[in-house]
Amino acid sequence: MKFRTIIQFISLAAFLFLLVTAATTGVGLVSPDLYLRMDPLIVFGSAISGRLFLVSFIPAIIVVLVTIFFGRLFCGYICPMGITVDCSDRLLKLKKKRGEGRPGLYKLKYFILFFITVSAIFGVSAVFIGSPLSLITRLYGLLIYPVITFLVKMGLDLIHPVADHFEIYGLLYADIASPRYATLFYVLLFFTGIFAAGKINTRFWCRYLCPAGAILALFSRFSIVKRRVSDDCTKCGKCARLCPMGAIDKNSPENTSFKECIGCLICRDVCPVNAVDFNVKGVKRKDYPDFIPERRALLYSGVAGAVFATANLTGLYSVYGKPGVGQVSPKDLVRPPGSRPEDDFLALCVRCGECMAACPNNALQPVWFARGTEGLFSPSLVPKRGACNPDCNNCGVACPTEAIRPLDVLDRRWAKTGTARIMRDMCLAWEHQKRCMVCDEVCPYSAIKFRSEPGNPVPVPEVIEERCSGCGFCEHHCPVQNQSAIYVTPMGAVRLNKGSFMEYGKSQGLNISLEHKGKKEQAVSEGYPGESYPSNEGDAPGFDGDAPGFEANAPGFETATDSLESKEETVHEDAEYDIAPGFTE
Repeated sequence: MKFRTIIQFISLAAFLFLLVTAATTGVGLVSPDLYLRMDPLIVFGSAISGRLFLVSFIPAIIVVLVTIFFGRLFCGYICPMGITVDCSDRLLKLKKKRGEGRPGLYKLKYFILFFITVSAIFGVSAVFIGSPLSLITRLYGLLIYPVITFLVKMGLDLIHPVADHFEIYGLLYADIASPRYATLFYVLLFFTGIFAAGKINTRFWCRYLCPAGAILALFSRFSIVKRRVSDDCTKCGKCARLCPMGAIDKNSPENTSFKECIGCLICRDVCPVNAVDFNVKGVKRKDYPDFIPERRALLYSGVAGAVFATANLTGLYSVYGKPGVGQVSPKDLVRPPGSRPEDDFLALCVRCGECMAACPNNALQPVWFARGTEGLFSPSLVPKRGACNPDCNNCGVACPTEAIRPLDVLDRRWAKTGTARIMRDMCLAWEHQKRCMVCDEVCPYSAIKFRSEPGNPVPVPEVIEERCSGCGFCEHHCPVQNQSAIYVTPMGAVRLNKGSFMEYGKSQGLNISLEHKGKKEQAVSEGYPGESYPSNEGDAPGFDGDAPGFEANAPGFETATDSLESKEETVHEDAEYDIAPGFTE
């Protein structure tokens, strides 16, 4: 038992280390999505729904092979979801209800598995409903990690006066980024229910609901290492009472449900006469109870999966088939750079939240029903929360199923996520005739130009669409606070299943490059007379706060100077970057 606890601790620590590494640096010696690629439900479900098999899916195949030979060791020792449920049961002191199994409930995970499988056959991924690794990544990455960073940040704020008094500058200037995510209350309520269900039985999720466990249970029937009970057994029932999975017949302890046994060895350790052992010798095989559901029940769950899939495919927001007249698409749903075409993206995305945790600017957020039921919890770029760094490809590296393709930095810049649009009725320059050039100053690609407008004393901005990559720096820094006067739409997004984004973009007439910025700044410094590069000499950067009829602190606005200083950012006059490398909000 101590050995198992040590292995579980190491496994959970490794999982959290990879997750924190992805959330802080985005790089590491080991792929941050390693555990996700060990989940057989993620791999098999995505392979079926996405009609795609990747070399990165091999870890799940290894897990299945280990299960065939040694049983469900992954569930008992490695799975972070099972370990977390174990910890919850121990904290809630639920040991008394360990061995009390409910045979009828054991069938639920097979129903869920068949539901997900049939849905995947129709091309709709429902893996996110029951994948243990997807769910636990959401818990730790999108809920627990932000809460911890928030509390640390509050602690630093509380000790700042003390640090200032004693001149402890390391603490005085210390800061920590605290990400924020949508759908947190759903994650909180879901896991509250999972942990509370331990009052019914220990490892309630693993016993009755986990479809990945159902896959491994089917393969574990062929395991060559099994529990064996000798004739020394006194039928005291202690092993049956303490089995965390309820896999032992309390009336006949020699009978074991090999599909439910996770090889925890608790029964062997607690046996008072050492009658229990695990080996490859001859075993008396008898499953207790019969946990495989009836054919009719499986048929019903399969029909439910087909109904779920077809309801999504025929829904208003369905992307089935080629885009055309009459297709409705959300105007503000911007996918991460490198995302596959929408139908393939949703078929492969398992909603684990790994890409969101890996985003250094907290720009990726889970969505609710903006894409219908089929798109629940999938990632969306929200520039107002954070812009997308041109040299960051963390989301693609962290994605376990390559719903977001892992691109090199150069190709990543050409992965156009959308196009910026200007709302003239809200723009300071267009509507209020106040000098503002913030969108141009922060754009890494120099995709904003200014021109003269008859009757307007200040130059007004326009978007050069072929240069815009949809990064959202303009939207993020726009000084109009209630709703940015410039925003990114998915129009013109480049999404490919294969091939080079750069080659495709050039063939479509795009001209996306960071070099534009250096050329423009050089033109401004040399006094370039063209209206595309107007000087703002004599005015506050990006904003004329003293213009008649306008208050610098009018509700809904702030000056560009305040906006930039409050975010502690610098526009570098550099030929390659206009945002400092490694910049975070």
